[in-house]
Amino acid sequence: MSDSREWFTIVEFRAEHAAELVPMWRASFERGVGVVDPHPIEAQTRYLMNDVVPGNEVRVASADGRIVGFVAATRESVSQLYVHLDYQGRGLGTHLLEWAKERSDGSLWLYTFESNAGAQRFYERHGFVVTQRGFEEDWQLRDLRYEWRRAAQV
Repeated sequence: MSDSREWFTIVEFRAEHAAELVPMWRASFERGVGVVDPHPIEAQTRYLMNDVVPGNEVRVASADGRIVGFVAATRESVSQLYVHLDYQGRGLGTHLLEWAKERSDGSLWLYTFESNAGAQRFYERHGFVVTQRGFEEDWQLRDLRYEWRRAAQV
């Protein structure tokens, strides 16, 4: 199943996407959070295949012959949402988030790092509110839990 827009296409994740997706994901994460990921690329690929994919529906966005974003979500949460550095600010992240909202049960939660000001602005612009502040042990960084609820229909 594919969803085509003016300049990008969204498809279900396939294993062959991993080799291109993981470096894009890493670059976007590192820029947003302001850290260098010390894990080997192979470890992140294993994490994607063994943890992210089995527990989520994953969609991959492509444009100009390359992967430019992805989202991993359940009906309750957004596990991952990343857009290629060269394609940020063009509406792709909004489209991926809207996909997650549409298939949700009417609410979603997610975490982002406190140091990722761009992600905070993005989620707040899309109706998410901070519900909890914490500390992520693996990364040794402060994090924020965000929640969104669909407005009641009158």
